[in-house]
Amino acid sequence: MPTTRIGGSGTFSVLGADLVVRGDITAETDLHIDGRVEGDVTCAALVLGESGRLEGALRARSARLAGSVHGAIDVADLVIEKTARITGDVAYDTLTVEQGAQVDGRFTPRGSNAAAAAPEALLRQA
Repeated sequence: MPTTRIGGSGTFSVLGADLVVRGDITAETDLHIDGRVEGDVTCAALVLGESGRLEGALRARSARLAGSVHGAIDVADLVIEKTARITGDVAYDTLTVEQGAQVDGRFTPRGSNAAAAAPEALLRQA
């Protein structure tokens, strides 16, 4: 799969509801996804809107998920909103799960090695 690299002077990038991305995304900025991504996403922070769908792995320092994820999640600070539907294992440092969210997978706290698991470029952004 191809990798799309997103970066620039903006503080975040938005993938609209009518957009489908097939391939991995690596972003040096924060992302807001309302469309569908068929590939892995690595970014500083992710907001996955209610209409957003990720079919691949997610790695980020923080994420707020309201849509659906089918893949592994590795996020330091994670909020799973009540509309979220997740299929896959979740690794986290801090976790908030709203009543009504659906998760089919294992939760694993990352512990004190969280900084080592985050990509170096993302650590410099923080």
